Amino acid sequence: MSLLSSENILLFSFALIVIAFLYSSVGHGGASGYLALMTIFAFPVAIMKPSALLLNLFVSSISFFFYYRMNYFKPKLFYPFAIASIPAAFIGGFVTLDNTIYKIILGIVLVFAALRLFGIFNFKEKEAVKINLPFALAIGFIIGLLSGMLGIGGGIILSPILLFLGWASVKESAAISSLFIFVNSFAGMLGFFLGGKTIPMESFYLVPIAVVGGVLGGFYGSGYFSNKTLKIVLGTVILMASVKLIFP
Repeated sequence: MSLLSSENILLFSFALIVIAFLYSSVGHGGASGYLALMTIFAFPVAIMKPSALLLNLFVSSISFFFYYRMNYFKPKLFYPFAIASIPAAFIGGFVTLDNTIYKIILGIVLVFAALRLFGIFNFKEKEAVKINLPFALAIGFIIGLLSGMLGIGGGIILSPILLFLGWASVKESAAISSLFIFVNSFAGMLGFFLGGKTIPMESFYLVPIAVVGGVLGGFYGSGYFSNKTLKIVLGTVILMASVKLIFP
């Protein structure tokens, strides 16, 4: 973790565990949170995207495991989004944006993520509605493309859409989002590699730290944990980072 001074390593590690814990508990991989944290600690853009994708792979798979074992995963709700999003995320992984454009787009996405954590987009569950296949495919493609370009899994966007349209319950949405994040992150990572880029060694140092938070979050979130207050705290951190990105 040579990117950080010795006095900041413990602070960063603790914050990373907390973010992985919070996101995993609601079925997310945490990319928006990791990107926010790395922005606050002044990580180079070249390290932010691959690190977020790598951590997403680990934490989202852990979260999915816990929600799957509680029988919240509904394959019929997952497939339409995955079919469209995987190739789109793969294409997005090839795209290298100008640093200024990258930061502005990422900042806007993080604002959305923060508002969701504050509860603005936490829609109440509706009576189950049959999924609209063409609409679901279109949603999957758009989120997948954005995921690959920005280094996020897309769950922070998919979850509120599923709840707003009445296609899934809160727990079902968490299960679907966690696997959706995993496949998008994998496709984005593949496109990243085929585009001639590599994962910096610093990214791998972050994995065991995030896994600790991911395991704890997945365990409590799938059956025991309520994190409304902690979501507000996390949303504040992300909002601060988004402002820093948009208005440097």
